[in-house]
Amino acid sequence: FFGNVPLMEKILFAQNLSVMIGAGLSLNRALEASAQQTNHRKFSQILNQICEDIKKGISLTDSLVKYPKVFSPLFVNMVKVGEASGTLEKVLKILADQMKKEHALISKIRHAMIYPIVIILAMIGVGVLMMVVVVPQLISVFKEMNTELPLATKFLINSSEFLSHHWILGFLIIVALISTIRFFLKTKIGIFYFDWTILRLPIFGNISRKLNSARLARTLGSLIESGVPIIQGLKIVSGTLSNSFFRNSLQTAADNIQKGESLNGTIRFYHELYPPMVGQMVELGEETGTLGEILSKLADFYEEEVDNITKSLASIIEPLLMIVIGVVVGFFAISLIQPMYGLMQNM
Repeated sequence: FFGNVPLMEKILFAQNLSVMIGAGLSLNRALEASAQQTNHRKFSQILNQICEDIKKGISLTDSLVKYPKVFSPLFVNMVKVGEASGTLEKVLKILADQMKKEHALISKIRHAMIYPIVIILAMIGVGVLMMVVVVPQLISVFKEMNTELPLATKFLINSSEFLSHHWILGFLIIVALISTIRFFLKTKIGIFYFDWTILRLPIFGNISRKLNSARLARTLGSLIESGVPIIQGLKIVSGTLSNSFFRNSLQTAADNIQKGESLNGTIRFYHELYPPMVGQMVELGEETGTLGEILSKLADFYEEEVDNITKSLASIIEPLLMIVIGVVVGFFAISLIQPMYGLMQNM
């Protein structure tokens, strides 16, 4: 019931709570003010409930844990460190800044994908329209030819007749197919093959590596600067990354550090995932004792890299879309024109 709270609401909450605590307001009064300021009804109810928990003597961390769909492990653990160290104001500010940059990064990628998605949907719409409206009008012409039709034309005619007479069944098949794919992608083997494929795609593989490297650097840097031990930080960060190969690498890194090994050693071992610069900067941070600061600078670099890639993504994908559209249009053209051309030759 308390799910789907927008990220911007949580950013404003962390930011405003930090300011109010810094101004000297008690945590209870700051939470009451935050509940009144938000326009999101569900989130307001959550904050009021947290406020009631605080009045009963429950810690902020223990109260946040009750809403795992709203407050991520990263959010909860950073607040826990802030409460334990007496630096809740500082930790909330770091958390707000980290979520702002995460939100900006995700928004840029989503905006870059709008154009190709619209083109693909329009192409599918035109294809369905051709199959339902145009092709049926030509079927009678093809039947009157009394000649052997090419395989592509037969396929087009059979598909058109199926969609025209059994469109409900066709719709249900498409829904079932999409549902099956979504279910498969939630299984372990489905996640494995999807993530494996993404990493090997020419454009998206590069984006995935740099995006996950930026998230790792930004989140782990924020946790270290907040006072979270690196092993605990790696386990928290592993839950925030989008690719299972990166998540597994951080779990391995946490286990290796417990055995006395360095973080950069694990990063360099997974050279197919992390760009060389990540291992080099992590090694520098470990040697100088400034890992948190180095990771923040590394995050700035890769966030800018992802930003530059997403800005040119439309111009990169456009030629590929033109090729796909050309192939589809060519298939329709050959399937419809070839029988007529063959008939004219036989006359």
